[in-house]
Amino acid sequence: MLEAFTYILIIAVLGLNALVSIYGIVYGRSLVKKLISLTILSDTVLVAVIFAGFYYAYPIVPPVYQDLAGAGREFLVKHASDPLPQALVLTGIVIGLAVNALIAFGIIQAYRLAKTTDARKVVEVLSGVEVTE
Repeated sequence: MLEAFTYILIIAVLGLNALVSIYGIVYGRSLVKKLISLTILSDTVLVAVIFAGFYYAYPIVPPVYQDLAGAGREFLVKHASDPLPQALVLTGIVIGLAVNALIAFGIIQAYRLAKTTDARKVVEVLSGVEVTE
């Protein structure tokens, strides 16, 4: 009972976190705040992927082959965490870092040209077109 409640609570918090970060990306005016919201969304998705590969079976063991004869294999199948989501998360962290660095570089360049990080003012300065609300 407590395990099911914890599972539902974690999924609800991850969903709420994703919604708040999407709101920050869509409605935030500052490019820096948009980047922070994008990073939070990326981290939320990575935690959800790790959570998908986690089993609620006690005791939890690492996915290392020890004894694959009969009962050892059954025990490993029931209690080991899935290593594939962990590998995907490591790849996602590296890609996310590269994307964040590229976006941060773009924000720095936009600030150097427009002297602001407000997205609407940056568009006005760089394109010459006035943006209406």
